[in-house]
Amino acid sequence: MIKNNLILSIFVFFLSSWNGLLMAQNKTIPVNVGVVLDLNTQDGKIWLSCIQMSISDFYASHAYYNTRLVLNIRDSKQNVVHAANAALDLIKNAQVQAILGPETSMQASFIISLADQAHVPIISFSATSPSLALLRSSYFFRITQNDSSQVRAISSLIHTFGWRQVVPIYADGEFGEGIIPYLTEALQDVNAHIPYKSVIPQSATDGQIIEELYKLMTMQTRVFIIHMTADQGSRLFARATDIGMMSQGYVWITTTEMTNRLMAMNSSVISSMHGVLGVETYVSKTKELQELTMRWKQQFQLKNPTILDAELDVYGLLAYDAAFALAMAIEKVGTTSFGFQKRLDASFSPSTDLESFEVSIYGPKLSHALSITNFNGIAGEISFVNGQLQSSTFQIVNVNDDGARAIGFWTPQNGLVNKLNSENTTSSKSIVGPIIWPGDSFSIPKGWEIPTNIGKKLRIGIPVKEGYTEFVKITKDPSTNVTDVTGFCIDVFEAALELLPYSLSYEFIPFANVDGTSAGNYDDLCYQVYLGNFDAVVGDTTIRANRSLYVDFTMPYTESGVMMAVPVKDIKNDNAWVFLKPLTWDLWLTISCFFVLIAFVVWVLEHRINKDFRGSPSHQVSTSVWFSFSTMVFSHREKVVSNLTRFVMIIWIFVLLILTQSYTASLASLLTVERLQPTVTSINDLLRKGDSVGYINTSYMYGLLKQVGFPDSKLKSFTTMDIMDRDRIDGALSKGTAKGGIAAVIHEAPYVKLFVANYCSKYTMIGPVFKADGFGFVFPKRSSLVADFSQAILNVTEGVKILNIESKWFKKDERNCQDSSGPKISSSSILRLESFWVLFLITGAAAILSLIVFVASFLYQHRHIWLHSLSTAPRPSTWERLQTLLKIFNKKDQQMQGSHSLQSSRQPNAFHASANNGQQIPVSSYNLNHMGSQSVSFEQQSSN
Repeated sequence: MIKNNLILSIFVFFLSSWNGLLMAQNKTIPVNVGVVLDLNTQDGKIWLSCIQMSISDFYASHAYYNTRLVLNIRDSKQNVVHAANAALDLIKNAQVQAILGPETSMQASFIISLADQAHVPIISFSATSPSLALLRSSYFFRITQNDSSQVRAISSLIHTFGWRQVVPIYADGEFGEGIIPYLTEALQDVNAHIPYKSVIPQSATDGQIIEELYKLMTMQTRVFIIHMTADQGSRLFARATDIGMMSQGYVWITTTEMTNRLMAMNSSVISSMHGVLGVETYVSKTKELQELTMRWKQQFQLKNPTILDAELDVYGLLAYDAAFALAMAIEKVGTTSFGFQKRLDASFSPSTDLESFEVSIYGPKLSHALSITNFNGIAGEISFVNGQLQSSTFQIVNVNDDGARAIGFWTPQNGLVNKLNSENTTSSKSIVGPIIWPGDSFSIPKGWEIPTNIGKKLRIGIPVKEGYTEFVKITKDPSTNVTDVTGFCIDVFEAALELLPYSLSYEFIPFANVDGTSAGNYDDLCYQVYLGNFDAVVGDTTIRANRSLYVDFTMPYTESGVMMAVPVKDIKNDNAWVFLKPLTWDLWLTISCFFVLIAFVVWVLEHRINKDFRGSPSHQVSTSVWFSFSTMVFSHREKVVSNLTRFVMIIWIFVLLILTQSYTASLASLLTVERLQPTVTSINDLLRKGDSVGYINTSYMYGLLKQVGFPDSKLKSFTTMDIMDRDRIDGALSKGTAKGGIAAVIHEAPYVKLFVANYCSKYTMIGPVFKADGFGFVFPKRSSLVADFSQAILNVTEGVKILNIESKWFKKDERNCQDSSGPKISSSSILRLESFWVLFLITGAAAILSLIVFVASFLYQHRHIWLHSLSTAPRPSTWERLQTLLKIFNKKDQQMQGSHSLQSSRQPNAFHASANNGQQIPVSSYNLNHMGSQSVSFEQQSSN
């Protein structure tokens, strides 16, 4: 009985629970939401099934929620007007609280305006145009990536492979054009340029597409960025394959619009995209994604049995997350009912549907709930900032026959990386995996090439000029009408052309009028490159700042700077003081000082033991100085007896021998060899002296000379420095300013070098007096040829090739050089102290060492003067003891004199001194207090 009651109680409990659940279900609040999709397309059907599955999965896991989404589905029929009409119907008649869709950016642009008026949020998962964000609608939520967020990933690819020019190919309309400003800015940041933009209309036929592709083939750029819908892009790649543009050397990069849809494309389209690089939205391959994909395929196949092998792409996953986010936001609003009310500003008698629809009461709350929605969806983290999904990771793929293969990733934090969660620590191409390029090539395309396959040649402009034929010379055969172009600049161009890693087809076109005269100056010629009339300019074109504003120059291949050609003169040395010029003043002074030093050293060492150096003070001074100076010509008659003196004299005579021989050679050079020096050394000399200056009136020299202060009266123009005006310039320089000529002619270094070469040693180059960058080849702005030609020019100018070319064209004029029978020496023959300082150092050291030895020996010999005087009382002062030593030093040393066979008397006792009366007394008894009135001597007779 008890058991039966227990069973009955349990039954009653479950029955009441079931009734409660049924009552709860009956209390759920239905919320109308709209769906606007292109239902006649496979994509529209796939995305609708994802939305329906998302709502089913959401409420299966959230059965206790009070709200339930009720889908109101409308077909946009792939038309902007139908999409807008569907949205208007949903808002006015179905009174939906939100709309999922539409598919395209053009459809979304108009529907967003309607949503703003009705306060109905729009949640789009496939409209990617950046221009939609500019509408700044608080009711528009984009749960997909803004196209502008991928441009940094694309520019990173361009920068990694070093491409400098890129051509975007995009669909005409709001979707295609919206990305271009952002793409242009991103490419500029990596120093890449867009030379051309290819726009393909939505309604373009295959013939129109092929015509545009042929136009792209005629250009040098080989890097293309495709921003189109999947259908239009598939047609483009099919036509590109047909005409051979999917071959080696081409680079194709697709944006997310196509790459995200690769899984839904058939094998023929994938085959036509072989070698393409693509940027796609990265979706982590989670277990939940795999389970969802399997369930979706089963359900979709049941509902659409005619569609085989359908694949779930990124946009289908985003549609799933969009419905999930909307269901969460509506539940957060949590109202008992959702309704509409009349617009406060509506007119009483509305004339159109746009003026009569009502506004959602809870639209602002729902918009706020969506803006704070944050969860991890199937496609990744879902969160909004100003209604936009935050930038996430992009995956870089390489399309091959087997489909898309991941080769790298791009994140806002680390840029382009080989693996996720790793930092980009290198700019090398190893940050992406191995790539199979179009044409099954593994070599990285250089991104451009000359389109020789269609017979196009580089049109190279050549200056037409009357002079300077050594640089560019144009000759025309009247019989064959064939133009031949030669010259120094042409040879440099052809030498650089040989070093390029590819061949170029070109033709020289003179910049001339119909009558053969020049069609303009060099600025006009460079501007023709900017206008596209020439592909390059080869000639003596100076690299100038104003020209670089609209063209690019290669590295200079000539000397840079503005130089002066000035006469040289022979410095005649027939003046009375020419004998002083072989030595500099500091060397003369040093030699004189050493003569005095040697004279003093010899006197110190010899005057106590050598009678030739004794006598009156004036005699001793004159003898010592005479002895020192006479050694210069080895005419001294005095003999030296001290070994220390002989040591000093050996070194000094050796030094004098070197000095006299050097002096003789230098003086002979000054008197016999022609020494050429420029008459002017700087432009300041010309200004200070008021000299006249010549310039070429076809150049920019006039403006430079005016800037530094030359008046017009001091400026004389010449047509050229070529052979036609060469004699006029030579005559003006020969006259000089005083006779109505000029003191210098100023022009660019190559022209001055050519002028001087024709007159040998008559003129010389001075400078540079102004800065200039030399000659360079001209190409259009950001031309890829600039870098290659600059590298080739460096190789030419660093080797012997440039020397051979210069010797070929800059030959000396033998007529002006025939009087030059020998080398002209322009360097100075003056001897400087720097050449002999070591000899003087040795001589000085020897002299000082000898003095030190002598003084030490002298003090040691007479040490008793100090020792005995210290023991006597009263003790003599230091000055008195020094006076005693000096008096002894001034007397003849009979002992040393006898040892050298000099006339001497018997040396007295070293320990005695002589008084005034000649009586000898011991030094110990000698009273030093009377030194002032007594004389100390070692002999009785005085021999001075």
